[in-house]
Amino acid sequence: MSQPPSQQPPQGGFGAPQEPPNGAPQPPQDQPNAADVPQTPPPPAGPPQTPPPGAPAYGYPQQPPAQPGYGYPQQPGQALGPYGQQAPGQAPGPYGQQPGPYGQQAPGPYGQQAPGPYGQQPQAGYGYPQQQYPGAPAPGAPAPGGPGSGGGFLKGKTGIVVAAALAVVLAAGLGTWFLVSDSGDDDPKKPVATGSNDPKAPSESPSVDEGDGSGDGREADDDLNAGRKPGEAKVAWLQKNDVDLPRNGSAVQGPWFAGDMVAKAMYRGVSGYSVADGKQKWKLDLPADVCATPNTPTPDGKIVIGIKNGTTDRANCSVLQMVDLNTGKAGWKKEIKKNGTWDFLSDIGLAISGDTVAVGRTGNSNAYRVSDGKELFGTPEGNCKPFAFSGGDKLIAAVSCRTDDVKNPQNQVQELNPATGKPRWTYQPPRGWEVSRVYSTTPLVVRLEHEEKKQYTIVALTESGKLRSQLMPPKGAKLTADCGNSFAIFGQKLEGCSGVAADANTFYIATEDDSSGTSRTNKVVAFNLNTGKPKWEAPAPAERVLKPLGMEGGNVLLYMRPKYDTAGAIVTLPPTGGTVKTLLQHPAGAGRIENGFFSAKVLYQDGRSFIFSQRVSASNDKEELEQTTMLVFEK
Repeated sequence: MSQPPSQQPPQGGFGAPQEPPNGAPQPPQDQPNAADVPQTPPPPAGPPQTPPPGAPAYGYPQQPPAQPGYGYPQQPGQALGPYGQQAPGQAPGPYGQQPGPYGQQAPGPYGQQAPGPYGQQPQAGYGYPQQQYPGAPAPGAPAPGGPGSGGGFLKGKTGIVVAAALAVVLAAGLGTWFLVSDSGDDDPKKPVATGSNDPKAPSESPSVDEGDGSGDGREADDDLNAGRKPGEAKVAWLQKNDVDLPRNGSAVQGPWFAGDMVAKAMYRGVSGYSVADGKQKWKLDLPADVCATPNTPTPDGKIVIGIKNGTTDRANCSVLQMVDLNTGKAGWKKEIKKNGTWDFLSDIGLAISGDTVAVGRTGNSNAYRVSDGKELFGTPEGNCKPFAFSGGDKLIAAVSCRTDDVKNPQNQVQELNPATGKPRWTYQPPRGWEVSRVYSTTPLVVRLEHEEKKQYTIVALTESGKLRSQLMPPKGAKLTADCGNSFAIFGQKLEGCSGVAADANTFYIATEDDSSGTSRTNKVVAFNLNTGKPKWEAPAPAERVLKPLGMEGGNVLLYMRPKYDTAGAIVTLPPTGGTVKTLLQHPAGAGRIENGFFSAKVLYQDGRSFIFSQRVSASNDKEELEQTTMLVFEK
């Protein structure tokens, strides 16, 4: 393990990593400036990596990709330290990279990233051709997107978004802004809720596997629970896609739990299922694509989603629709209030805290009461404006302040009163560091990125918004969290990252997969949130990969991913580290299906483990309707 970084940064530029000198940083008592933050970057950590469909399953040796670096804030103008590897392929920050109300210049029309300091090639991103995989969009076709992205940079908006972005770039040198009309031709119709007269046997319910091999299109002898070994969980139910999707498929939003119901949204509908047997209880048809969703509903099971204001390529993500997840009934619906000419509604991010849903996008924001749709607050006056939110038990805002240098932005983190939008406190990181993700709200753990220096850091804040610590990874550790891979041009989603967990004084995160051996494996690292130093490292069992899910009974809850010849499992680690203990061993009979999920999202609740596909896409309609979208295990 390396020594803590000193207060003084190392001299020199791009070079091989060196052991930092001794000396532990002390968190400041007041709002920090650049000198208040540890200056020497710790060892590198990498971004989330999600293999596309068709990639070898866990357990097969793979060639690790080039990884970006992990760095700590430095004073403006300072030379990049020895760990200045290329930063993760995150979407650009809201100011300084995208056109906005303050007249910043937009990136070039191709926006390529330069190779990293060690000559590695950048990840596929803004303009680089990406490797095609089965079911992926064809070249030139709309690209898929996820929640908060409004469908991403290209999905359904090729003409309007690209034309608008290029117009901004061209106009930057002319002193004039050119905008293409962003109004859609279609007016969404009122959503229609449909359901079964008998919830136990819905007439329009997708087929469900209840262990007898009937009703889901499989052969009679293909029973996932047949031959189940002692100690293995059983397949409670399995859900297959029953929606005819566009050519490029659709992202799956959710899941959300409300009582004995689990719900998800996809394409132009929201559906609710019984958590016990998977029977579809209701389905709400929507007039246009779902384009934004929050991470959590209200405590009483209500949610507000974003849908497009039409079905043409020019449609914006500007309509809010409230849905009661308990019944599937549609509540209020309204257009987002536009805050002036520079309010871009092609991409929005949504977050719910209490009875408030906050809507973020570049330079603008609004908030509405979930229960009745009343607007609670809008974009505040002044130099600093919220652009993205994270919800849950607190409403956390990422804020951007106008500066005289678009390459050296000033961001803030604020906790807002959900009813009024007034800041309860403000934390201001050093110039150049932008708020990227909220890993946890209680305790508050935030990821910051420096676009110019190609670095990122993870900080913990106190209940009053003071800097509590910065994480200092062990030497050689590359940390990773799954925050999705959607790219939004005018919006950003702070919440929804998986692969992390936290209790009052400790933050848990996994390292990237090590594929140098015969199979992938990794470690879980626990950090002391008061000091930022590692508490312990716990290696995964041989040839297995662990992913933190949360906390369960004081222990760290993890998903042990399946490999090509072994099913997955829900396991726990004591808060003091050590070896994993199996909580729910998934059956070997379902291992092939479990391992076939693309970008699976895994949750554990009330003794059941839920595996959800985050995207449905196939090369033909038959394959599309055979894709498993949910798989649930129980004892």
